[in-house]
Amino acid sequence: MTDAKGRRHTVKLKAGGNFHTTHGGISHDDLIGQPEGVVALSVGGAEFLVFRPLLHDVMVAMPRQAAVIYPKDAAHILMQTDIFPGARVLEAGVGSGALSLALLRALGPAGRLYSYERRAEFAEVARKNVRSFYGEEPGTWEVRLGDLAEVIGPEEVDRAILDMLAPWDCIDAVAERLVPGGVLCCYVATATQLGRTADTLRTHGGFTEPVLKEYTARDWHAEGLAIRPGHATSGHTGFLMFTRRLAPGHIAPRKKRRPAPGAYGADYTGPRPAGVEAAPVIESEQA
Repeated sequence: MTDAKGRRHTVKLKAGGNFHTTHGGISHDDLIGQPEGVVALSVGGAEFLVFRPLLHDVMVAMPRQAAVIYPKDAAHILMQTDIFPGARVLEAGVGSGALSLALLRALGPAGRLYSYERRAEFAEVARKNVRSFYGEEPGTWEVRLGDLAEVIGPEEVDRAILDMLAPWDCIDAVAERLVPGGVLCCYVATATQLGRTADTLRTHGGFTEPVLKEYTARDWHAEGLAIRPGHATSGHTGFLMFTRRLAPGHIAPRKKRRPAPGAYGADYTGPRPAGVEAAPVIESEQA
């Protein structure tokens, strides 16, 4: 339900129930059986728009213990990893299940989603959210507990999405399961995670040069001559990284563009891609 100020309230209707507001209650019985898009009137005369929540609304408002991938990022993940009906998808870091909802819808009844989660309490929240949205746990979904690098299943996958603290620890395991041409997406929160994951992929050699993205979204206000950016802005939520798996025995061509001076200097301690030499140690440093 949405009030006159645009505030949204998620309500699960049940016979005999009431939705209480500062302007009086609204009987659930008055809404059950009605079409979407009606205007409900509270006892105190306040109007509320009534619609079933969209997937976007559910992902933002769902119960959670772990942070979720928000719709603006989930939309780009589904598009840029090319999730298609019937695909086999590996998801690691199921969290509260927000991305799982979107993936299951896109995969359809012929697809398969393997979701890995290290913490049992997070997995249980995800299961409850999926059951709440779909009415049951889809038969195309399998939740596996444990560290991905240790418990990864034997099946090949077409797409892999890693939402975890250290995705670089799982690159080798995922590479063994991802089919040639398959797409890998890594979702991380910080720039240091972004850099280390990108260099791990380059060092591995079996993936294309990773594409690194960050997306923001901004609302707009438009009434008559008053056209301006809105006050609500969805800024940084995470970094997205996309790459594709090469065929066995093939190594990604070396980049023609040289790294920036100092990119892999003496202070750099991360994975070093092929062809990138360590910076020489000057005498003063040796002393």
